[in-house]
Amino acid sequence: MNVLILSIVLLLSFNIFSGLDFKYPYTVPTLPYEYKSLEPYIDEQTMKLHHDAHHKTYVDNLNAVLVDNKKLQAKDLEWLLRNLNTIEDTQTQTTIKNNGGGHWNHSFFWKIMAPDCQKLSNKKLMKEIKKQFGSFDKFKDQFNAAAKKVFGSGWAWLCVDQNKKLVIITTPNQESPISQGLEPILGLDVWEHAYYLKYQNKRIDYISSFWHVINWRQVEMNYSFAIK
Repeated sequence: MNVLILSIVLLLSFNIFSGLDFKYPYTVPTLPYEYKSLEPYIDEQTMKLHHDAHHKTYVDNLNAVLVDNKKLQAKDLEWLLRNLNTIEDTQTQTTIKNNGGGHWNHSFFWKIMAPDCQKLSNKKLMKEIKKQFGSFDKFKDQFNAAAKKVFGSGWAWLCVDQNKKLVIITTPNQESPISQGLEPILGLDVWEHAYYLKYQNKRIDYISSFWHVINWRQVEMNYSFAIK
């Protein structure tokens, strides 16, 4: 019974995280840990500013562009991002891409970090990482290289593609991989607002620190969902 209850809790956690229940009017989700919980790798002040100010701005802008559009209000956020090309008004489309993407990306980001993280233990995911990248260390090197090379603001992602293969991609600004038909299972925000207070211009140090706070249990659930 305890195992069953735990499985249900984890499933519900993933559904909330995935964005499938994100409906207008949108709200900023509560962090699943305290602002200071990721220290010393990500500092409390950065988490407060990142979550309370930057994420809130994306939500406010998204709600504002939809305030008079009942048709789009009826769609959940994931649908909007997967079907951007069906939105005829270009200004609305761009605002949803930028701010809806910002809302989805950040909601994803908060969940794939946690204090006191355990190592990756899912054998199926580890096997696929080794198959696609050669080894876990080589995967890590390739992910780090992608994150370092993002010009300006953007994200680095580990995704499952339409052939159920793992791929590392980057996206500019707040564009989301789900708009490309991909299923992200891990993502790193490399906008300066994610790290500048602590790391200043040392993005490389921030990327290295990220590996100490990855919530591999959530990544494993993301992967299981993406390949089903």
